[in-house]
Amino acid sequence: MPSPATETSLNRIEDALCFIHGHLDESLSVVALAARAGWSRWQFQRVFAAHTGLSVAQYVRELRLSRAAELLLASDQRQLDIALTCGFDSEISFSRSFRQMFGCTPGFYRRRGQWVSMRMPITFDELPLPPAELTPRMLQIRLESRPAFEVVGLCDQVNGLFSSAPDFSTKVPALWQQLLAKGIQPSASPLIGVLDVSQAMDSGASFPYWAALESDQLTSAERVGLRSLTVPAQQYAVIPFQGPLAALEKTLEWFIHHWLPASGYRGRYGFDLEIYPPSTGASRLQGAPTRMEYWVPVEPSPCQSAWLNLSV
Repeated sequence: MPSPATETSLNRIEDALCFIHGHLDESLSVVALAARAGWSRWQFQRVFAAHTGLSVAQYVRELRLSRAAELLLASDQRQLDIALTCGFDSEISFSRSFRQMFGCTPGFYRRRGQWVSMRMPITFDELPLPPAELTPRMLQIRLESRPAFEVVGLCDQVNGLFSSAPDFSTKVPALWQQLLAKGIQPSASPLIGVLDVSQAMDSGASFPYWAALESDQLTSAERVGLRSLTVPAQQYAVIPFQGPLAALEKTLEWFIHHWLPASGYRGRYGFDLEIYPPSTGASRLQGAPTRMEYWVPVEPSPCQSAWLNLSV
């Protein structure tokens, strides 16, 4: 159970997040937010970062721009009107900040028509928090679109985390151990676990799991003895994860049973992804604390704007 002091700090951060979400079109200084929470500026920034993994300024800026990205895709509003709605004082400053975050102009983002790096608000209204083992514990989900890509690696049939007889925790680390033992991991390439649940009828079904890297990261010689798989283009909700792998089941349960139903999105049977940083080694895939992102295929629920639904 969290200590009283931890509960108090969580409540204050929740109040601050609620205020931020409702006032994105207004000036939101760190000093004013800290005073509202009853802390000094230094205390507020430290506690906010501890609970969310983000600085206050970063969270506000990226949320405003993500709200703008949602409006670009979901409406025909003028860019100037979107800029003002999202707290920018001019279209010039909005376009500059948008390009810095998304790597393109607002007009190009709209024409492309895909989610890219769209941050969702950290939500808590009547939802339980993610597992206590995670650091940080308040998770900010991101929306992404990814084109089709090919992976190369090793594959085995596994029983999932929610199976009545799961073997995920033993088979998956063994598969990664075999792949990394080949010594082919490029220093700048992430490891990608692919869970092919495209044909599964429920979350506990047996499915193929791939321990892999993107094919363009390997030479022809390194690909000998490995198999390939093409992952189709999909839209994803991306769950940041930092903690013991044993907590992954709880995190996915929180996402599926709590976050997703309240989000305005719904899951799709497809190809789930686990993306590990390039520095991840075999020991980190055998139960030690690790950092990764879990990508779940999703689509908007009919007649709902997920970001706007969560931001009020």
